[in-house]
Amino acid sequence: MRIPLTIADFLERAAVVAADAPALVDEPDVAGSLGTVTYGELAARARSMAAGFDALGVAHGERVAIISPNSGRFLTAFFGVSGFGRVLVPINFRLTTDDIAYIVEHSGASVLLYDPDLADTVASIPVAHRICLDGSDDAALFASDAEPRPWQPDEDATCSINYTSGTTARPKGVQLTHRNCWLNATVFGWHVTVTPDDVLLHTLPMFHANGWGMPYAVTGMAARHVVLRKVDGEEILRRVQRHGITVLCAAPAVVAAVVDAAAARHQHGEETPGRDRVRMVVAGAPPPSRIIERVETELGWELIQIYGLTETSPLLTINRAPAAWRSLDTAERARRLARAGLPALGVQMTVDGDGEVLARSNHVFEGYWRQPDESARALADGWFHTGDGGYLDGAYVVVSDRKKDVIITGGENVSSIEVEDVLYQHPDVAEAAVIGVPDGQWGEAVKALVVLREGATADEAALVAHCRERLAHFKAPRSVELRASLPRTATGKLQKFKLRQPYWAGRDRQVN
Repeated sequence: MRIPLTIADFLERAAVVAADAPALVDEPDVAGSLGTVTYGELAARARSMAAGFDALGVAHGERVAIISPNSGRFLTAFFGVSGFGRVLVPINFRLTTDDIAYIVEHSGASVLLYDPDLADTVASIPVAHRICLDGSDDAALFASDAEPRPWQPDEDATCSINYTSGTTARPKGVQLTHRNCWLNATVFGWHVTVTPDDVLLHTLPMFHANGWGMPYAVTGMAARHVVLRKVDGEEILRRVQRHGITVLCAAPAVVAAVVDAAAARHQHGEETPGRDRVRMVVAGAPPPSRIIERVETELGWELIQIYGLTETSPLLTINRAPAAWRSLDTAERARRLARAGLPALGVQMTVDGDGEVLARSNHVFEGYWRQPDESARALADGWFHTGDGGYLDGAYVVVSDRKKDVIITGGENVSSIEVEDVLYQHPDVAEAAVIGVPDGQWGEAVKALVVLREGATADEAALVAHCRERLAHFKAPRSVELRASLPRTATGKLQKFKLRQPYWAGRDRQVN
């Protein structure tokens, strides 16, 4: 017997085994909040959403884009869209109107679901159906008792297209199948031991690699979701205390914010909630070992590091301290946890002769949407080429350098080429190079090294402002350094590794 694996399986199971159990605690006091919803109610909302798309004439296989901070309606869309045969296109809500318009057009989305706070941002974007997720404009999506039109389940069908910044100025659409997402969620859930007793706090943006698959994994176990709309260290601690949070996922910048909030509490004699209960799964960049130490000692939480990319759904490796490490001192345990980790179940990892990390897995994507040449390069010779440099420490993967010109700041990918292109639009800029430099809060910060034209007078503030006017703010340089020249090869190629070296001196890897 062979039954297709689709992400509908996760919510269907929860609705059968725990229909009356609380599924979701939505962000309170915002337009469109669902409040507290049971799994039976969540399944009904997903069916209603699918029937609503039927009524609009949105066919199976069509793309439905969504741009929103974390919300109950976003969680519903994972199942109401993909679970009934359409393709979800989650969009980073921090992007500019031009970036969003490109993704909507490139994906061929016929529907754009948007948060009310983003109404002005998306107002000019051409799309057949633009629907505000405010509980009013989208009422037709959630008011139907009709059964959705049947969809023939196909595990090789596209489940979502997740756009990620790469080495080109325009983002690429990562085409994930139902099989990719299903197996990633189940393997992820197994490795971090998701159970029906868990309570997940959505600190990770749902748009980012589909929340790493945790919306599926937690739903499949009929555990509870708690929505967090905006990341704030102290607010995370309050939610951990109020809702009995047991697990959350975050980039290193969020980890640092929580640790700092806990330190502020300690100064006032307050305890950190969740001690010996919370598991914090971290990825986006390798967390500094000192941050890992502080999570263990100051928070009393377990830190689990994973490594992966949007193209791998994302799980490739996992680093979770085994019992044998309990006798180690905190610093040594943190040093070991700072490695990317061991291959997850069903994943093969290697490093080629050029030092690039390669992977094979059922989690690896189908290809880049409408970019066959880019897909062929990424999947050459039957391996996914991560673009990261590294090495193997026994069975452990260690990521030491980024071969692609991508900067990861606060868990978000930034194409250095895209930022350079904007800098070159300034009339005073003769040459520009954008690199990632270590940053205690964001992991890496975007830094621009600029050579001005002769007689030009632009300063750092002017160049930063120029970029912030044309880019999403997280992409704009946090600092600009004026140089007399930039190092190049004999053929004129910019030597970014030389530019990075002074900022990474004394470190054993070139990513943070």
